[in-house]
Amino acid sequence: MAAFVDSTLQDASAIALPGLGRAMVAAGKLGQKAAEDIYGKSVANKTSFISELVGSGIVSASDLAHTLSQAFAAPLINLDAIDPQRLPKGLLDNKTCQDYRLVVLSKRNNRLMVATADPSDQRAAEKIKFSTQMGVDWIIAEYDKLSKMVEANTVSATEAVEDIIGGDFEFDENASDSIIENTQAAAEVEDAPVVRFLQKMLLDAFSMRASDLHFEPYEHTYRVRFRVDGQLREIASPPIAIKDKLASRIKVISRMDISEKRVPQDGRMKLKIGPDRVIDFRVSTLPTLFGEKIVIRILDPASAKMGIDALGYDPEEKERLLKAISRPYGMILVTGPTGSGKTVSLYSCLNLLNQPGVNIATAEDPSEINLPGVNQVNVNEKAGLTFAAALKSFLRQDPDIIMVGEIRDLETADIAIKAAQTGHLVLSTLHTNDAPTTLTRMRNMGIAPFNIASSVILITAQRLARRLCTLCRQPVDIPRPAMLDAGFTEEALDGTWKSYRPVGCSSCNLGYKGRVGIYQVMPISEEIQRIILADGSALDIAKQAEREGVRSLRQSGLQKVRMGLTSLEEVLAVTNE
Repeated sequence: MAAFVDSTLQDASAIALPGLGRAMVAAGKLGQKAAEDIYGKSVANKTSFISELVGSGIVSASDLAHTLSQAFAAPLINLDAIDPQRLPKGLLDNKTCQDYRLVVLSKRNNRLMVATADPSDQRAAEKIKFSTQMGVDWIIAEYDKLSKMVEANTVSATEAVEDIIGGDFEFDENASDSIIENTQAAAEVEDAPVVRFLQKMLLDAFSMRASDLHFEPYEHTYRVRFRVDGQLREIASPPIAIKDKLASRIKVISRMDISEKRVPQDGRMKLKIGPDRVIDFRVSTLPTLFGEKIVIRILDPASAKMGIDALGYDPEEKERLLKAISRPYGMILVTGPTGSGKTVSLYSCLNLLNQPGVNIATAEDPSEINLPGVNQVNVNEKAGLTFAAALKSFLRQDPDIIMVGEIRDLETADIAIKAAQTGHLVLSTLHTNDAPTTLTRMRNMGIAPFNIASSVILITAQRLARRLCTLCRQPVDIPRPAMLDAGFTEEALDGTWKSYRPVGCSSCNLGYKGRVGIYQVMPISEEIQRIILADGSALDIAKQAEREGVRSLRQSGLQKVRMGLTSLEEVLAVTNE
């Protein structure tokens, strides 16, 4: 079969397309250029080729399945005729089934019959062989039906605590810094159902691409919520009796004091997933009326290595940013509210700049992403290690590039500006609404206008909007007056593009899956410098930036609507105009 497929696909290898793309080109169902475009989109969006292909509407799921069945000489199955309750359980772990969209149909001797929509995916075959030590026989199924069955077969996170099964992971439980005062506390920490429940929640949050977990005690109830694509979703409601044991467990593995329940605490913990994947978690506790609320932030180091292209910058915005970070000195500021992706943007820039010949130092509160080759310092206010103190030390450490987690006060701002004026590239963040107001905010902090004008070279304001699911989004006709009121120009509305609305399916969250960045990238030109020196307002700066071709956040968001990446209502929700 492999030889047949290789010879069939021989003429479709002009670009390193995945096997599925080559098969569709060879079968005449997809043009080479269209296949390359879809592949490029899947790489940029970090999605699978098959999901982008089906979502594009060029090929239906049914036509795709029939074509692959012929190309790979594999049987075709109609999943509508299969009773999910009668499928074998436990032969393949849920995470593999979710990641690769697989359903195990049966086991025969030492081989598994597995339903797939993409029989060319060698990684899936190797994963199955490695985890089960059995061979694989592919059965072709339609992608949309397969996705629904995979989701239906996935174990729900709201199972009873007693029925939860642990996953393939381990904690870094070096709890030497924690204080366990008595045997009762120690018993709470090692309570087996609580341990399994916490492990299950963390793994589910990671598989759902959640950014935060919230453990919230109330008078008579206890709930667990995940923030997925920026929206909080209730996941589980365990018994209220679990709250103290769960808090103790989290605090021990986060190296906190489990005997202290009256004041907030911060900590970190690690979860090892597989042989070479470690996820960091930042933990924060807060005493409330009915117990300690705990929020866990997931810090995936892989997010810093996505690259600038994956963040969603338009070509001209990306060019401005890359030009700024290639400068030998000056200050680059990234602004936006909490959770808008500022840290990932900064680390994506640092990842590009991280070369053997460059000395990079960062000061953060706390350091969220571990980046080898970068000297990272955690600010410790109690010990006297403030941002300003760290910056002063950096300047004695022969740095080339300095990253400050946040400019909070005049002292930190002054030192950062002096560093930018004396041959260092400085990257930092501020909490402001957009790029022009950042400059007036710095002025209000007490920084002299000539220092701002001579040091700041570029400001990026950003937001995160939910990305439309390509599998279920539907075109929508929005009245022209509403489009104009949102900020579209008459010229923009005369094009042939379509706007889409969220629908919702088994593979997304209410019609959205993932997020896309909306950016306002404003270089500090000579004209803007003059306005700053003349103590001009944010409005004056914004008008000049618009004349220089800088889009506002709203205009940048509307561009994402035109590209079909997000919906108009989402852009209106995350931007102000």
